[in-house]
This record gives sequence, C-alpha cells and structure tokens, in this order.
Amino acid sequence: MKQSLIIALDFPDFIQTEKFLKQFHSEKLAVKVGMELFYQNGPSIISFVKEQGHDVFLDLKLHDIPNTVKMAMTGLATLGADMVNVHAAGGQMMMEAAIEGLDKGTSAGKKRPLCIGVTQLTSTSQEQMNVEQNIAGSLEDSVLHYAKLTKQAGLDGVVCSTHEVKNIHERISHEFLTVTPGIRNAGGKTHDQKRIATPEQARDFGADAIVVGRAITGAEDPLRAYLDMKAAWEGISC
Repeated sequence: MKQSLIIALDFPDFIQTEKFLKQFHSEKLAVKVGMELFYQNGPSIISFVKEQGHDVFLDLKLHDIPNTVKMAMTGLATLGADMVNVHAAGGQMMMEAAIEGLDKGTSAGKKRPLCIGVTQLTSTSQEQMNVEQNIAGSLEDSVLHYAKLTKQAGLDGVVCSTHEVKNIHERISHEFLTVTPGIRNAGGKTHDQKRIATPEQARDFGADAIVVGRAITGAEDPLRAYLDMKAAWEGISC
C-alpha cells in the first residue's frame, strides 16, 4: 500500500459504507477498516470491501500477550486484508508473534498481509505522553524508539505522524513503511488530532502513505474532496 491515500471508513454499518463507496465506482481505493466498522459488522465487511475491488488496511491495533496476538493474527490473515497492525508498545516478542501468526494463517502461494506497528497515536501530545504515559523525553524520541523495535521484530513499517517520517527513514530504512494519519487540508478542522499535516507536507516529509478520514467522509462532495486531496498528495496541479 505504498504511495497510497487511504480513506478511513469510519462508519457504523454496511449501509453507510456501501452508500459512500458507490460514489467512487470508477476509482480503485485504499481504505481503512477500523474498530467502529469491524466490531459492529464482523469479518464480512472485509469481504464486501474487497469485492468492490479496493485494498484494505485492517486497523485493529492488536495489543495483548504474544500468544493471543499470534492466534488472532492467524485468523485475521484469512480475511483478505492487505495490511494489519499492532501496538508497538506490546513489545518485540508480541510483534514477532504477530508475524508468526500471519505467516501461519496465510494460504500457500499467497502473500501475507503487511504488518505495521503503531508508535504514538497522532492524538497524543508531548504533555500527555510525559504525564499520562509517564514516558520521559520527546515524542520524536519515543516514536523512533518504537520504530526501531518494530523493525527488529520483522514488521514492515509503522504508523506515525508526518513529523517523525524523515528521522525514521534516515535512521532505520527508506524501505521501512511510514503510514501517517492526521492529514488535513490547510485550515481544515483538527478534530481530536494533535500532530497534523497537509497532504503536501506529508509528501515533502517523505511519508509512504497517508490516512484521511473526516476531511473526505464528512465532506459535502466526498469524491471531489478525495480527488483534490489525492492531487495534493501526488503533487498534481488541478
């Protein structure tokens, strides 16, 4: 899913999801199915979206003991998602177990889903990390630490904000995927996000993929909003 603009399908049910996707009948999309949509509709939502021809990032952020994550990933590997994730805070053993589960659950001859680690949520501020998580130092140092741990565990990349992308690519690998939420147009509403950027900034920082939700799904004309955001992300003048 490199170089993708991933639309977050933050809807509660099939009806709203289908209605939204119908507006993109001529576009092959990359979409994110998160907790809201998956937990209320189950695995069949993945099959439905894949049948429409779209790539799926299944964003469940697994975080548990290694064996539980391994067995969960064994099942998730059968659903057809193109990318899944875990919380890097779960530790190296847990992340290694996630890869073991994905390898075990992926059918012979098929490519296992990409697996990325969540570093620090883009809704987390420096103060929240220091006070509520009791983690000293800077947010960037924390993100880089988790990114290194994720790489050591054999995962394919991380979820981070655009502001940490350059450091991750320079210190870890330019091939290590950086998936960046918190994308807004200039002057757009921040909602509950703290570390945000425009699609142009994400491109300039070197992000491999961006995740956009309400700036598209909440727009008056979602298709137009998507095309404008995609053009900005790809550096195309409209």
